[in-house]
Amino acid sequence: MDYAGGFPEAVAGLADYESAGLEIVFVPEAYSFDAVSQLGFIAARTRQLQIASGILPIYSRTPALTAMTAAGLDYVSGGRFTLGLGTSGPQVIEGWHGVPYDAPVGRTRELIEICRKVWRREVLDYQGKHYTLPYTGGTGLGKPLKLINRPVRDRIPVVIAALGPKNVELAAEIADGWQPIFYFPEKAAVAWQAPLAAGAAKRQADLAPLDVIAAAPLAIGDGQAITGLRDVLRPHFALYIGGMGARGRNFYNDLAVRFGYEAEAKAIQDAYLAGRKDEAAALVPVELLEKTSLIGSEGYVAERLATLRESGVTTLNVTPLAPTLAERVAAIEKVRELLPGG
Repeated sequence: MDYAGGFPEAVAGLADYESAGLEIVFVPEAYSFDAVSQLGFIAARTRQLQIASGILPIYSRTPALTAMTAAGLDYVSGGRFTLGLGTSGPQVIEGWHGVPYDAPVGRTRELIEICRKVWRREVLDYQGKHYTLPYTGGTGLGKPLKLINRPVRDRIPVVIAALGPKNVELAAEIADGWQPIFYFPEKAAVAWQAPLAAGAAKRQADLAPLDVIAAAPLAIGDGQAITGLRDVLRPHFALYIGGMGARGRNFYNDLAVRFGYEAEAKAIQDAYLAGRKDEAAALVPVELLEKTSLIGSEGYVAERLATLRESGVTTLNVTPLAPTLAERVAAIEKVRELLPGG
């Protein structure tokens, strides 16, 4: 779901998407409307559709509030909620939320441990490196508590959005799912195979196999009118590779380098930070646009779907690029038909 606008209208069409085969909807949260109120709105308007935060930044809520929020959304949706978490970046966390962007991997681990204690209705007595509950200091009146309500589930699925090796390893070790960005199936192993394997070697025995969630814009058809939609993505890639973070602290630029686009990533960042955004967009490699999207003929999209599955993807998060609801619903129907074994 887009956080930029048109949300009630989009939700009104979810019943049609659900009939077309849609199984889960992700609601993002940036420096936008919060995702939680919108997820609650979706929960009230749907009956079977799974709902997920995609993502809630770990720094913007206390661990206990994150756990309470997840349990509340799971309750109002009848057990349909997935908690998507991520670190966001220093620009948003320090610029918008006004808190330090520190220890992202350690804080993610401890937050998830705290959430799972809350959902099990354990007394919240937690001594971590980054979080200590009850708080030591202050008035000294803090006391260990447990969640008043009984959650629908004591194990709400947790998905970590991660790109860097340490956070990807953490996702493979403790999370139910992993959500990368700009998923390029042919280069995924180069970027992430080692940390995924390292995390899997420590994975908890009670966890199911890791759900790998790949996002891709979707448009199915023939001709330049369809394939030309790949160029619509250029400003988005330029923003992330060029403008999200500073030099030496841009996770998306680092990913482009790991994909083999070191020179292009530098040129995009140079142009973007100098204010030449159109030039930066024009520098995004055609191959990157093509291989991270599902835009093309039915045969091409079917091939890409098979490649995604072979690379380990288990959940597909698509954004249909079409001007009308009917066309977007048709795209969901078609991609379900084209799925291997679908």
